[in-house]
Amino acid sequence: MTDLSRRYYAALVLPFDENGTIDEAGYRDLVQYFLQERFRSVGGLIANPDPGEIYYLTREEKHRVAEIAVREAAGKMPVFGGVFDLTTEGCVNCALDAKEAGVDGLFLLPPAGCIDLVTMWNAEKYPEYWLDQIRAIDAAANLPIITHPVAAPTPQWGLGVPGDAARLICRQVPNIIGWKMIYNYDGQRKMWKILRSLERHVSIMAAGGGLFHEFLAHDVLDGTVSGSWNYGLEPMLDHIAAWRENDIVKARRIWVEGGLRELHEFIYSDYSRLHLRYKVAAWLRGLIPNCRMRPPMPVPKQEEIETIGRLLKAADIPVAQSSRQSSGRSL
Repeated sequence: MTDLSRRYYAALVLPFDENGTIDEAGYRDLVQYFLQERFRSVGGLIANPDPGEIYYLTREEKHRVAEIAVREAAGKMPVFGGVFDLTTEGCVNCALDAKEAGVDGLFLLPPAGCIDLVTMWNAEKYPEYWLDQIRAIDAAANLPIITHPVAAPTPQWGLGVPGDAARLICRQVPNIIGWKMIYNYDGQRKMWKILRSLERHVSIMAAGGGLFHEFLAHDVLDGTVSGSWNYGLEPMLDHIAAWRENDIVKARRIWVEGGLRELHEFIYSDYSRLHLRYKVAAWLRGLIPNCRMRPPMPVPKQEEIETIGRLLKAADIPVAQSSRQSSGRSL
């Protein structure tokens, strides 16, 4: 199997039935979609990422989701398990549950809860807030780690953990193999240099599909952790392949004239709707049975559904559902 740090990980959405229970059959079908040969050779799966609504799942549900993903993948591609709980002890238990389910690695989400962490955490001044938790998880589970380094926003870095803190965490936790790029554009460019300067390789993991073109142009797309794969897999693979073949004309044609850029731009244009739009797009494609989310996650607006449907078609992505449907909880 290819180096775990250099793969295109799809951050999977999670379907629910009309009662708000995990739709296990629908989730199996989604995993099977990603096991198609073309993606299987380069990709990977993340069970229980933030697009999978990990924040609103019980410990038992998180374990079950990881178990299903691992069983369906059946060793054909790597599966990383998301780790989140409001306490460090809970995170350790979540990581051990994922390991027991057979994951190949862990996807670590940052600590959350009180205002100290949610909005006021100065990661540059107090890196130990997350570092101590990562160490505890790593000591218990001892698996490869990809981080989701969200922190309180700053002008220099956007939403990402600042560079000095990121460097410290990577140096002190050798199991970290990938660092997700959730920074603003200037912050990402600085993080590229920091990660490339480390004594060992830590992959630059592109996140939002709308910036893949820039990552490829700068030759820094080592891998990905992205919810964009839930809706744009085929043209995204075509776009990456064109860049890898140095066919810039083709890459630009897919990106601009082919409509991929415009699709991504709408999905990412409102971060309060981001994970909802992943789910709407996956549903419109017929990859999941509906786009229900667990409250307090929102219900889609009809305008969103119709816009996403139009943009999918413009990017020559098959649409299986009519966008002229109710946007209520029944979806």
